[in-house]
Amino acid sequence: MRCEFDSTTGVATLVMQMEGRANKINPTFGEQLNRIVDEALAAPGLKGILLTSGHKDFCVGADLDFVYRVRDPKAVYEAVGQLNALYRRLETCGKPVVALLAGSALGGGYELALACHKRFGLNRPDIQVGLPEVSLGVIPGAGGTQRLPRLIGIQAALMLIAEGKIVRATAAVGQGLIDAVYDTPEALHAAALEYIAKNPSAKQPWDKPDFKYPGMHQPDTLDFRQLFAVGGAMLTKRTAGVYAAPEAAISAVYEGTALAFEAALQVEARYFAARATSDQAKDMIRTFWFHKNAVEKQEGLPRIDKSGYRTIGILGAGMMGAGLAFVCAQRGFEVVLKDIRQEALDKAVAHIDEQIAKRAKHASAEEKAAIKARIRPTLAIPDLAPCDLIIEAVIEDIAIKHAVTREVAAVLGPNAHWASNTSAIPMNDLSPAWRDGKTFIGLHYFSPVEQMPLVEIIVGKDTSDDTLSRALAFSREIKKTAIVVNDGYGFYTTRVFSAYIMEAAQLVAQGHDPALVEYAARRAGMVVSPLKVFDEVTLTLAMHAIGTRDKWETLKGAPSGVLEWPGFKLVRALVEQGRTGKGAGAGFYDYTAKPRRLWSGLKALAGGPPPRTGFEYIQQRLMLSQCLEAARCLEEGILRDKRDAEIGAILGLGFAPNSGGPLAWLDRFGARRAVTVLDDLTRELGPRYAPPALLRQMAEKNETFFERV
Repeated sequence: MRCEFDSTTGVATLVMQMEGRANKINPTFGEQLNRIVDEALAAPGLKGILLTSGHKDFCVGADLDFVYRVRDPKAVYEAVGQLNALYRRLETCGKPVVALLAGSALGGGYELALACHKRFGLNRPDIQVGLPEVSLGVIPGAGGTQRLPRLIGIQAALMLIAEGKIVRATAAVGQGLIDAVYDTPEALHAAALEYIAKNPSAKQPWDKPDFKYPGMHQPDTLDFRQLFAVGGAMLTKRTAGVYAAPEAAISAVYEGTALAFEAALQVEARYFAARATSDQAKDMIRTFWFHKNAVEKQEGLPRIDKSGYRTIGILGAGMMGAGLAFVCAQRGFEVVLKDIRQEALDKAVAHIDEQIAKRAKHASAEEKAAIKARIRPTLAIPDLAPCDLIIEAVIEDIAIKHAVTREVAAVLGPNAHWASNTSAIPMNDLSPAWRDGKTFIGLHYFSPVEQMPLVEIIVGKDTSDDTLSRALAFSREIKKTAIVVNDGYGFYTTRVFSAYIMEAAQLVAQGHDPALVEYAARRAGMVVSPLKVFDEVTLTLAMHAIGTRDKWETLKGAPSGVLEWPGFKLVRALVEQGRTGKGAGAGFYDYTAKPRRLWSGLKALAGGPPPRTGFEYIQQRLMLSQCLEAARCLEEGILRDKRDAEIGAILGLGFAPNSGGPLAWLDRFGARRAVTVLDDLTRELGPRYAPPALLRQMAEKNETFFERV
């Protein structure tokens, strides 16, 4: 870091340029910033301070390597106290201080900007500001829960802090997060100098004797109390009370309003120290920072800069095919969307129009028209001839997939690649219909594909590294996070998802209370409860996928006798009564009721009462069934990397984000405890609960999947 003083203007420019690619807040950051603040304040004739960055971004927030490793709350509290003292010194120095945001300011970086008297930014959509800490299991720790409510109002700040929202600079002005944006660096700098000249003795609003919170919510009023009562209830409804960070953030805001500003900072620091040293924060930081960054950078995987694909052929114009067509066209690819029915194409075009209006709403009319023009719906196979990559998204029937593959292959050029979007059928069973296994790969997307960030890339026994590298590049080009797994029935995500919904069906069939099944899953952190999501994917689709699994019993890990499971029999009974899911208005839930509720007839189809039940028992079965499948996939070599187990389950299936993923969940539950519980379930319910050898070995050695911190 350096201080550049201009004696002609009397303005000191503090340039933050930490070692590496970005400014990260750690003890070194504090020491260096303190040093250049000293230099600035000692400058003769100082009239004001500009705070800027020598990197692309202003500051990306806390150094998470440091936060992840530290376990002593006292050490964290003291470190935060030193940072707060520095920020406080900057805003009470008696001179105007302006943050120049020529790049993003997130977390502690935005808290530093809040400690400046003004925040001016460049008018660029890639510049973002915000306090996203709760998404990593922590809270703002350098004044964010105290300065932001005092700047923009309590209610507006609560919504941003508790949800960890990140806001583009262009929108941040309207919300009061940035004071103004300018089109050029020169205009930005000039505006800052003008502000300094006009405000020689700037003070923060909260340091003025007549300070009042912006907006209608003032401390210790009825409106204020109602805001926190309703806000707390809404948070609990949305998160089932499993995330400690947003609750702590709300408490810090609430308690801070009754205190002097310095005391409020101490309250926040205590909450931050407790959260930063918690197990939940460690697991979430490891997964959502370290694992996710490694996955998005595709570390350890074959890499090329560009896929080389220009025209994408999509077979099947259902919701998945239509969504893929939009996603590809939005990213500049030409798309040929093929189906056998004009009605399906018409529905697909209508869906694409909706997505353009919704997801490209900031684009110009010309840009929207260009997206639409890049998509060519067709009933004719010869129209696929120009395609470099075919993504097959037809019905989950191997005979139909083989027939379609052979038919389309006849019109394609010699360098075309083939990808199947199947959710379960192995590549090694599909690829023989294609001309060359080397250029055959699986691209398993998740619905709705416009919204879901994950793609599961499945490598068959003959898939070449060149094909894999092009698939990875293509995933980057369409802005998808890719995990790579080896071949096998159901791959990874389908196996874990099937275990989740079928365990719920098993529990209901065995006489356990369906409402308790749903509640136990949500209280474990699952994003969507199992019976609800079973209805959403439809019982017929799930029944077809699971029912055909007996054809693959020779494959390692496939369960035997699935058609005789009580849960499968229950699903079949519901289907036979026309209760096929949400789309039919009836499944596990009754959708004609207002509000929607679990169908009262489930009890008549179930056995019971079960020999034992209860919240903990049900929750353990729901979670262990998924984690057991993840451990099996790791042992069998389906998973290539443990990080993919976590990212794939959370981003693709909604596995409890608060846990860090299924392997992290097992680590906290304990391998020894898991083996004991699974052995009990095996004796009670059968061999499908038997722990794999990998888990037994870990239990014997008291090992974990991830390093203990």
